[in-house]
Amino acid sequence: MSDIMLQAEGLGYEEALALADFSVRAGEHIAIIGPNGAGKSTLLKLLAGLLKPSSGCVTLASRPLHNLTRREIARQIAWLSQSDDVASEFLVSDYVALGRLPFQGTEASAEGKAAIQTAIHHCRISSLMVRTMGSLSGGERQRVMLARCLAQTPRILLLDEPTNHLDLSARSELLTLLRTLPMTVLTVLHDLSLVPDFADRTLLLREGRLIMDDASRKVLFSPMFELAFNQKAHQVTLDDGHVSLLFRPIQP
Repeated sequence: MSDIMLQAEGLGYEEALALADFSVRAGEHIAIIGPNGAGKSTLLKLLAGLLKPSSGCVTLASRPLHNLTRREIARQIAWLSQSDDVASEFLVSDYVALGRLPFQGTEASAEGKAAIQTAIHHCRISSLMVRTMGSLSGGERQRVMLARCLAQTPRILLLDEPTNHLDLSARSELLTLLRTLPMTVLTVLHDLSLVPDFADRTLLLREGRLIMDDASRKVLFSPMFELAFNQKAHQVTLDDGHVSLLFRPIQP
């Protein structure tokens, strides 16, 4: 039995994305990177079934995505956008419970409650459940939104720049949490220094085209990366022995 979860074949969308081909296997953690306007968010929305391709197709566990209903897709794929427009007075407990909507009417109450409790535990938000969404800090809000995704018990998690607008501590905490998730995860990352610690594999986009798909460090130190960003990666060993990456503009 194939372990390919998602497959894109000749995938394109108007002028934003052209003819992308790649497969995603069960359990992979993949970063999607590229300059602004490269097509990263468009690609993620196509994989989530939120956009209809203008060419090619996406298959989910060997089934064409366009043949599935939104509910069928939501039972396997959870999507976290850059910003989720939620009313400030919305209770955190009610928001997290929205993750079980795709299963409404098809599961026992205990099953849904167990999924929600597992999500709360993973994201460490039990102390936030009586709060309102408007009272949360940026890091707390991201963990709550992730908990709503995990409450869906998805096989695949798609995230669009989940570390945006987070401070360094909250950013590190969120990436640490994502690394521990026992599922397939694809995320658009803006902070390139986070890529090696999160993803073994990276997709690099430029001007609407997938120009490289390889091990993360190979991508970050490649000529294709330098072409896309006009930046060069430098490896730095810190005082504590941790190896980090710095990126500097390529001088003419």
